[in-house]
Amino acid sequence: MNQPLVSSSSLSDFPLWDKMKEKQRILEFRLELTARCNNNCSHCYINLPAGDRAAQEKELNFEEIMKIADQAVQLGALWCTITGGEPLLRNDFNDIYIGLKKKGLIVSVFTNATLIKEEHIELFKKYPPRDIEATVYGVTKETYEAVTHRPGSYQAFVQGLNLLLQNGLKVRLKAMALRSNFKELPQIAQFCRERTKDYFRFDPLLHLRLDLNPARNEEIKLERLTPKEIVAIEMADSERFSSLEKSCDTLINPEFANVTSNRLFHCGTGSGSFVIGFDGNLRLCMSLQHPDCIYNLKEGNLIDAWQNFVPKIRDMRSDKKELMNTCRSCPIINLCLWCPAHAYLETGEMDSWVEYFCQVAHERAKALGYEQSKVFPD
Repeated sequence: MNQPLVSSSSLSDFPLWDKMKEKQRILEFRLELTARCNNNCSHCYINLPAGDRAAQEKELNFEEIMKIADQAVQLGALWCTITGGEPLLRNDFNDIYIGLKKKGLIVSVFTNATLIKEEHIELFKKYPPRDIEATVYGVTKETYEAVTHRPGSYQAFVQGLNLLLQNGLKVRLKAMALRSNFKELPQIAQFCRERTKDYFRFDPLLHLRLDLNPARNEEIKLERLTPKEIVAIEMADSERFSSLEKSCDTLINPEFANVTSNRLFHCGTGSGSFVIGFDGNLRLCMSLQHPDCIYNLKEGNLIDAWQNFVPKIRDMRSDKKELMNTCRSCPIINLCLWCPAHAYLETGEMDSWVEYFCQVAHERAKALGYEQSKVFPD
């Protein structure tokens, strides 16, 4: 008897859900192909010059990347995001992209779009990515290049983005809210939403550099908006502010004030995902650069890292009174950028309070109508 080629089954029986329920399974990972970039944005946490030979020599080669990807798939990975720096600077980008796709991974690409050429369009049309995400630094040449510090970058961006859109590729756009583009943010939002109907986001909170470069960190701080400015632009964007209002019951929770757990990590870092740095260092999240939280995949392997190293990081604890009396017992912690990773970049310690993040959280709470007495009951 001939068996049907197509059969139906309940969505609840789909085997992907079983995989997602399993503990210690990897679902996704981010792959930084390079720390180098052809732009020189002041606010960036990672960018090194495009021609930086020392950085290039540290980069994982094709074979090393494929080996790590094999191990990730063995551990259950379904989705990989290619990022940088600017990943298209890699001469072997096409080979890496195809190699990841052939392993059955769903692949997304983060790019500034300035290096998009016809060869990339052909590649993406033949092997479609889940999406391509690009950052819009400005919608005028003056603003865009005030951020990138590279003459000609605006025209290159427009050309690259148009190539992607004209060829029907799924593009997602995002923006960083910076001192350099602050006055143009409404126009940036309009530009993005006109081109990506399903998705647009902007990030007003800048974290410091992974290499802890003090001079570049000062540049980032100069690009930061004040807490009042951040809340003002969020309130002016009806879509973003309505999202905050709808979720304020979970973002602001007085019961958090009674939490006494001394675990450092209360977020989802290391739960189903991780980041592979350009140099082969595994991090639990994009920002977590503390030396105690890094695993060198050039010397070890992903399976050992995931099964033995990651759980130890997830179980790290601190009894520091400052932390327990501030962030750990704060009912508006979810309105804040504070986390151990960002705290380390700001202060050199994973369990220290950060004034700037705290100020932003309190401004957001006030904008949402939560008075101090309501947030911190006696």
